[in-house]
Amino acid sequence: MSPESRMQKLAQLQDASSGSADVQKRLALLFDEGTFVELDSLAKVGEDGSGVVTGYGYVDGNLVYAFAQDSGVAGGALGRVHASKIKKIYEMAAKTGCPVVAMYDSNGVRIDEGNEALSAYGELLACQNRLSGVVPQIAVVLGVCAGCSAMLACGADYVVMGKDGQLFMTAPFTAKANGDDTPGAGTAENAAKSGVAHLVLDTEEDVMAAVKELLLYLPSNNLSMVPVCEYEENGEGPAALAAAYGDLDKASGELLVTAIADKQSVMELQPQFGDASYTALARVQGSTVGFAYANGVLTSADSVKLARFMRTCDAYAIPVVTMVNTEGFVPSAAAELAGSIRETALLAHAYAEATCPKVSLVLGEGIGSAYIALAGKGANADLALAWPGAVISPLKPETAVEFLWHDKLAGASDLAAKRNELKEEYKDTLASAFQAAQDGVIDGVIDPAATRTQLISALEMLSGKRVSNLPKKHGNMPL
Repeated sequence: MSPESRMQKLAQLQDASSGSADVQKRLALLFDEGTFVELDSLAKVGEDGSGVVTGYGYVDGNLVYAFAQDSGVAGGALGRVHASKIKKIYEMAAKTGCPVVAMYDSNGVRIDEGNEALSAYGELLACQNRLSGVVPQIAVVLGVCAGCSAMLACGADYVVMGKDGQLFMTAPFTAKANGDDTPGAGTAENAAKSGVAHLVLDTEEDVMAAVKELLLYLPSNNLSMVPVCEYEENGEGPAALAAAYGDLDKASGELLVTAIADKQSVMELQPQFGDASYTALARVQGSTVGFAYANGVLTSADSVKLARFMRTCDAYAIPVVTMVNTEGFVPSAAAELAGSIRETALLAHAYAEATCPKVSLVLGEGIGSAYIALAGKGANADLALAWPGAVISPLKPETAVEFLWHDKLAGASDLAAKRNELKEEYKDTLASAFQAAQDGVIDGVIDPAATRTQLISALEMLSGKRVSNLPKKHGNMPL
């Protein structure tokens, strides 16, 4: 064969192996133009392609690895060759300390490969978990992601789905055949509501834009500094915070974080999961900060959401600011029977175990175990601050009044009015932010309008934080 013929054959093979139009489009949407380099492009299974495109390139100038399953080739089925290509991506990411974007779109495994396919999945799970907390991993689900692939996707730091994506362990049609016709099973909507998906977007363009935005908030690996970029202050922030102090019930997590963070720098995560909690990545003075807000009565979903957020931020040394306005966890025997104590302990464990800079800010109520888990000085907060109207108490004020001042209720002509009067007195005295500061429970009471300035100072002070723990494999989190 002549040199010219060999070159023609190479061109033909490359054209045949570059993936379907869908895969090419997805990769082009993710990577900077002309930077993607495919690896193992000639790997095949018989006459078929491998069913996955793997490689590396640059996203906003930063090196990123990726694989994109191709449902247009044998349904994107995973087998030995398919898995070996993905495994190489994980190994390269470990060697160079760069993020991995995993695009799932596969109908399952190559049945004809039998046990080899099962072993391949096991190797991938091992590779992915070795990388967990070392480099950021983002799973993208635009087609079908089922069974073992669903386990892989959910093991990523973030899961981003298209609205038509499907994510499930048991196929909905199989469940239906067995008499389980649960509505919405396997859909992106269900994944968002159950906390599996961090974001669900309408189009592939939106999905890839969200992935690129996420990567801009994250360091390349767990030993790198968080990204820093130019920023613009939100000039309306101080006024918005002052207004929120006057009517905290109307202040959403989005409003508060937007008022504190740099202008147009807030990215909310898991918005459909945990109604009493808000989590977002944002920037303060151009540097990435995680914001969590507990607002209302916390359910098991809120505990899991907040714990997951803290652990992900901690893995990459992203500082976390936790804002609190909660009277505690759901006071329900049914919730406890369902395991709410476990999720509550999980939340406390995640916060206590985290070694990233942790700042807490009590905006309204900080009551009992919820205050300790999220904002308590010592294990769960390096620095604890409060707004002047904050209420910090081991018990709900109305309960505390019954224990402390029950004698003052005796003989009251209007018991309800007297109880409410004592409740307000308790909040203004023993449970006030000023009393908490006097007792050393918090480190300071701040002007709401100066919240951003105070947090900047706190984060700068904690930027050099170092923690040495007792030697161990890991903590035994109550999962």
